[in-house]
Amino acid sequence: MSDAVFMVGWYIKKERNSSLEIGSKNDYTAPRDDLRSESPMSGVLERTLGILELLSQHGEGLELAEIAERLQIPRSGTHRLLTDLARLGYVRQTRGRGDYLLTTKLVSMGLMYLSNSGIVDIAQPMLNRLAEVSGELVRLSVVDGDRLTWVARAQGARQGLRYDPDMGSDARLSCSSSGWAFLSTLSETEALAIVARQGLGLPEHFGPAAPPTMQALLEAVAITRQRGYSMTADTYTAGLSAMSAPVRFAGQAAFGVLTIAGPTVRFSFERMAGLADELVRTAQQLAAISGSSPFFSATAAAGEAKPVDGRKPIYAV
Repeated sequence: MSDAVFMVGWYIKKERNSSLEIGSKNDYTAPRDDLRSESPMSGVLERTLGILELLSQHGEGLELAEIAERLQIPRSGTHRLLTDLARLGYVRQTRGRGDYLLTTKLVSMGLMYLSNSGIVDIAQPMLNRLAEVSGELVRLSVVDGDRLTWVARAQGARQGLRYDPDMGSDARLSCSSSGWAFLSTLSETEALAIVARQGLGLPEHFGPAAPPTMQALLEAVAITRQRGYSMTADTYTAGLSAMSAPVRFAGQAAFGVLTIAGPTVRFSFERMAGLADELVRTAQQLAAISGSSPFFSATAAAGEAKPVDGRKPIYAV
């Protein structure tokens, strides 16, 4: 067992009171309710963001009492915050039961940002071409600190089974193809630290082939690093296969990841291997033209300014 694996216990202890730990997919895409029950939210900004993040997980809406209970906020304070959010157009209340739901204002803000960032403009033609060649779903994710978020996609499957996840969600690094590709560009110590902060995605919560231990994850990442791209089957979701290549400059941490994903019944390891050259070549082309996107430029500049172990988030320019 490597020294880095031995260190993971320290990282988990260090982050236990402030970060996500082992849990389910929903535990990562939004703050965990059980952690909040241990540490009630304080501060207007933290409470407001907590409400928005909680409602983003519940498209059907939640009652005021349930929101207050989950976030450990007094009902009176919860009501005031919801009233302000409704006044500003971020939430609305249903006529029937009076549940609170998110409006599309946050979605519009996100789409506007992506439009102004230049990501879609430079990447979409390449995603479309790769989707046409592969006949499967192609996704682009971007790195923001410890997070890997899917921001663009192109669907190549015209009929039969299609895998088409929601954009804007974050990948669980330990069991996703894109996560392995990203981690393969980091040092072993930093990769373990990031996974410890996010939490290990175990087979009972994700795919049956998800790495059950940090050592198993390190072995998968090492193979990915040697090969230059990842290949997974049933790790993130049962019945899903995927392959990913990092978008990066030589010797730098990835600032994006390009992925092809499809149903395991047709997207076999043999078929993935046949698409490897095309995937890696497209990822390299994305890196080469990334300077035309302010979003990618900020990430690349952060990577050049510091070594891999001292990466800055993409917003740090």
